[in-house]
Amino acid sequence: MNPDENDLFKHAMEDVTPLKECATVHWLKTPQIKTPRQQPPDAENNFLIEGFIDAIPLAQPLEYKAEGIQQGVLDKLRQGKYPLDASLNLLRQPVGQCRQSLFSFMSQARKNNLRNLLIIHGKGRDDRSHANIVRSYLFRWLQQFDDVQTFCIAQPYHGGSGALYVGLRKSEQARSDNRERHAKHSR
Repeated sequence: MNPDENDLFKHAMEDVTPLKECATVHWLKTPQIKTPRQQPPDAENNFLIEGFIDAIPLAQPLEYKAEGIQQGVLDKLRQGKYPLDASLNLLRQPVGQCRQSLFSFMSQARKNNLRNLLIIHGKGRDDRSHANIVRSYLFRWLQQFDDVQTFCIAQPYHGGSGALYVGLRKSEQARSDNRERHAKHSR
């Protein structure tokens, strides 16, 4: 600034008073230096398959029941009679990210002793649509978890054919609690 501009600026700012600090003033955060994304710690333990799979036709409903599970358990799950503990939304995510999200979600569900889950994968109009590709991977991935007892298409109010109910095995702690509760009632 030259001296004339400096004088002009000072003259324009004569009657300006600084703002008082108050609760209505929100300061922007200072910009943070972005660090490269690192994979979550459980990423290296992710045993879910990668690579190409055959797409499951849209007309084929996704359903699975582990050996030894009664048909009534699957029927109640299909009817939405079990209260949901958590849900995972995989809509419009790349397959690799879906794989990692599912693995992390299932690990967290196991740690928190959750039993009934909802996984939203979306639905497409075509067998080759992205939503159907994710759906086909989910069919394979969910069967790879030892804790998954059963899964099936959700009720329309939870997403219908664009979502899955997943029933997990009880944790040892839940089994122990159940035994104690029933032992007290039988006395």
